Amino acid sequence: MKTSFSEIRDPQNWESGELKISWVRNHMPLLAQIEKEFSKDKPFEGLKVALSVHLEAKTAHLCEVLSSGGAEMFITGSNPLSTQDDVAAALVHEGLNVFAVHGATPEEYEHGIRRVIEAGPNIIIDDGGDLVNMIHDNYPSLIENVIGGCEETTTGILRLQQMNSVKALKFPMMLVNNAACKHFFDNRYGTGQSVWDGINRTTNLIVAGKYVVVAGYGWCGKGVSMRAKGLGAKVIVTEVDPIKAMEAVMDGFQVMSMTEAARIGDIFITVTGCNDVITKKHFMNMKDGAICCNAGHFDCEVSVAALKEIATSEREARQNIQEYVLPNGRKVYILAEGRLVNLAAGDGHPAEIMDMSFAIQALSARFLADNRKGGPLNRTYGNMLNAVPAEIDGKVARMKLNDWGIKIDHLTPAQRKYLFG
Repeated sequence: MKTSFSEIRDPQNWESGELKISWVRNHMPLLAQIEKEFSKDKPFEGLKVALSVHLEAKTAHLCEVLSSGGAEMFITGSNPLSTQDDVAAALVHEGLNVFAVHGATPEEYEHGIRRVIEAGPNIIIDDGGDLVNMIHDNYPSLIENVIGGCEETTTGILRLQQMNSVKALKFPMMLVNNAACKHFFDNRYGTGQSVWDGINRTTNLIVAGKYVVVAGYGWCGKGVSMRAKGLGAKVIVTEVDPIKAMEAVMDGFQVMSMTEAARIGDIFITVTGCNDVITKKHFMNMKDGAICCNAGHFDCEVSVAALKEIATSEREARQNIQEYVLPNGRKVYILAEGRLVNLAAGDGHPAEIMDMSFAIQALSARFLADNRKGGPLNRTYGNMLNAVPAEIDGKVARMKLNDWGIKIDHLTPAQRKYLFG
């Protein structure tokens, strides 16, 4: 066992964490192939990698793969309720540096972010933008050490775009979430399944026959809506984008404003990346027993603070379910404190889905390391955003098809000439 410098809940709790990691390790064949490459090539030798991603078993395996490539890992979570303490302990037992606890207070959560930044990372792997924002705001002297970073989520990319628009972003960032093998599958099929895993295991209630309101019809919203329909729900979509609203209609869903939907819905799921999607006026119009949860990165989409202000009483109705009684006597239930329901009340995306997403992450991190002294990275001040190269997307897709035993056609030279000249 290696020695690591870490701050976790219980270092002795590593065995159950190792069982979880072992299970997903056996169901992530793409990372297994990449781990063999990294173990041979050592692309991260001498480099420090700071990672803030939901700290559960699949993320732990990504950390193992990066470590196999020579990276010195400094790891924290990206959500106070998604960290699994036994998984953190298992990584520490392997000799990795971890600073995260489940149920962290805001101060403890920020402390974990600071600890991995203070290590002086060369590569940043972020989920939501907290690492990137922290190093820019509080540790500018460490920025010169950073080769670049990778961002996992829609919310994080929005934050990066805001920084980049005012020329505040000072190192290149790979937009991992925008890669086809990430958002097509992770955001749609991963979120679609894992959100309902979290809701169903937490509530133990039937979905069929109920009205499900999905706020937001991006890739995640499409997946949540599709799975709700498959479970027999009557699905209502709310949107602010007229194009996406049209798409939802043509996909067979009802579309209306949240004000209208609040009166009808039985289960509400926000997945917009914005704040105040469900607020006081919506709560007051909900049915007795309405259930609200969030699948967006931050816990600001369902305004739990506004609900607390108007509620006459509050109690824990069941683990991860808080009951609020409104002045009109109706009850509204909030799952997982309004945090990411698929991770705060579940195990997150399926292992095979995260295998693709984390393959993109691992290969994008290698792209940064391989191009640290020049190459195709965008390093223009005020324009530091980089698409994941098509070659990486294509490699991951081919690896996955090969794992499935599926062969596809290839263009002949004549066809290439016809298409491309």
